[in-house]
Amino acid sequence: MSEHRVVSADALRDFAAAVLARAGLSAPHAAAVADALAWANLRGVDTHGVTRLPRYVDLLQAGDMNPKPALRVVGETAAAVVIDADRAPGPIAMTEAMAGATRKARAAGIGLGLARATTHTAALGYYTIAAAREGMAAIALAASWPNMAYHGARAAGVSTSPISIAVPGGREPLVLDMGTGVVSVGRLTQARKSGTPIPEGWALDAEGRPTTDPQKAELPLPMAGAKGSGLALMIECLTSLVVANPLVSEFLEETPLGLRHRQNGLAIAIDVSRFGDPAAFRREVERTVRAVKALPRADGVDEILVPGERGARAYAQRTRDGVPIPPPVWKELAALAERLGVAMMTTQGES
Repeated sequence: MSEHRVVSADALRDFAAAVLARAGLSAPHAAAVADALAWANLRGVDTHGVTRLPRYVDLLQAGDMNPKPALRVVGETAAAVVIDADRAPGPIAMTEAMAGATRKARAAGIGLGLARATTHTAALGYYTIAAAREGMAAIALAASWPNMAYHGARAAGVSTSPISIAVPGGREPLVLDMGTGVVSVGRLTQARKSGTPIPEGWALDAEGRPTTDPQKAELPLPMAGAKGSGLALMIECLTSLVVANPLVSEFLEETPLGLRHRQNGLAIAIDVSRFGDPAAFRREVERTVRAVKALPRADGVDEILVPGERGARAYAQRTRDGVPIPPPVWKELAALAERLGVAMMTTQGES
């Protein structure tokens, strides 16, 4: 099997939901998580799409991800809400956190939502774009156990903690969605599955030595050296320590709790209508984007892109033409489907 299989967005969502439901999630939760994963595939962020399904099933079976979480509010102020996620699937907890932040922003102008004790949060742009479509400027952060080398160290010291920022735009929100590493762990996993060599400066091996061998690459390096690892460390402080659920120190000190899969999430929403005309805000976003894209291009550059532009184009194309699934991922998903007794996705043109 050498060619990518192409599936529709609906087939992708239906398959992911069936797998997650068979693994123990309620039907509404399975559908919500499936939608977040399919969204990532549609945006071209395949590292956070359905390729995560085997890992999610492993987490559910290991008891690290709770299939029947009892989310509850454990703290609230006029502008903030803290949610104990009870190890819920990340998309369930982060959706609740962003909804809480948006609700608070409607009342106070700005709102904060904190999700304590969640699991893999999936692509953060999924939540910030949703808030931006409701007229919010939105920020999302996620903290996890150390899986990235700290600058100057040859061992994991921080997470590839992602950050997303979105604002309402003229037609679509303007969105930044990035990790603090040069590359994500998921991208290294993809390279390992396909046997594709990785560039220098991406990762270290198990002994902390630089490597371009995807089979040996264990730890991604922080983007911009000290800046990337410093940003990741501060995300841990803002997202984990504020809710008294430390991840980095528990892991580095090898406590029993620190060795389990755990994450925390943060969502901020700003109601731009409280500070000016929202229509004027959107026009100024579009004006700013046009000005940036009109800058003189460097040699060899065909087009200047703004954050999220490639993802928006991928979304349009893949919604129309289908989502390509690489052979190694297809094989892994087919094995998962067989193990759980779930029908495998049909490809484009199959009935």
